[in-house]
Amino acid sequence: VGCDRSKNLVDICGEKNFQAFVCDALSVPIRSGSCDACISIAVIHHFSTVERRLATIRELARLLRPGGTALIYVWAMEQEYKNQKSKYLKEKNGSKDTEEEINTGTTQRPLSDQMPDSSSQDSACSEGLLKDLKDKGCDAKPVADSRLPVHTNRTSFHSQDVLVPWHLRGGTKKKGEGIDTVLFPAGSKESQELSPVFHRYYHVFREGELEAACRSLDCVRLQKSYYDQGNWCVVLEKL
Repeated sequence: VGCDRSKNLVDICGEKNFQAFVCDALSVPIRSGSCDACISIAVIHHFSTVERRLATIRELARLLRPGGTALIYVWAMEQEYKNQKSKYLKEKNGSKDTEEEINTGTTQRPLSDQMPDSSSQDSACSEGLLKDLKDKGCDAKPVADSRLPVHTNRTSFHSQDVLVPWHLRGGTKKKGEGIDTVLFPAGSKESQELSPVFHRYYHVFREGELEAACRSLDCVRLQKSYYDQGNWCVVLEKL
């Protein structure tokens, strides 16, 4: 059973005959102690305060039966670890298409490949999220007077709290034609309409930060923690 904040993404799951519903990760409408296992992938790093991130982990623990386990993945600030660059950094010199269309980091690919990226599977995700924004009367607008730094995709992080650009491919173009081949001045109204840019908030975790948050809860035991391709990961057991 899956859940997501986006109604349109949940609708896509329904069309594929998966069980999913809309909810907030801080308040999941499932009975306490009713789950054998819970998975939270690329979610908690979108909460903007220590208290909310901790409350999300506590909510995961509430759902678990005693002895149940939870797997959590969050984006790491350390994109180079033990002298090895993550796939996110290694793909810096990828195709222009890849650099132009940035996704949000989802579970539609293997756990070791969960960085903002472009793929054919993400088109439905992009369309669903854009429809959500339009339904709420939101338009794509450049970030102005933001106190948060805007991260440069495919580079190392210099701040834990950042806005990550998400370039939504728009307009019509021939197969194989990159969006950058459309001749409109950068920053023009036409250019923005063709390829609107959204900014998603991320709190990227430092080494040890996720483990420390989990250890502060007396209802779970930290079974395992590890680094996986630019992500910090933990496995928790409900006491």
